[in-house]
Amino acid sequence: MTEIAISAARSQLGDLVRRAAHSRETIALTDHGHVAALLVSPQVIEDFEDALAVADFQRRKAEGALEPGIPMAEVRRRLGLETR
Repeated sequence: MTEIAISAARSQLGDLVRRAAHSRETIALTDHGHVAALLVSPQVIEDFEDALAVADFQRRKAEGALEPGIPMAEVRRRLGLETR
């Protein structure tokens, strides 16, 4: 993670945003030596949210708290993929 002071980041904001977006580099903006904000790629956040959803599913599955699913044959019928 790259750290840069907010005062220095002002003149480099466009470049910093592009670095975060395209190289998935996390840029920490600091204020008086403390991290105040992070610039991260939207893909990093999406990957994080996906990982959280999978972990939540696995937790609920382990606890036996999942709702019953729809059988594949019913899904195919509803989507018009089977002609019976």
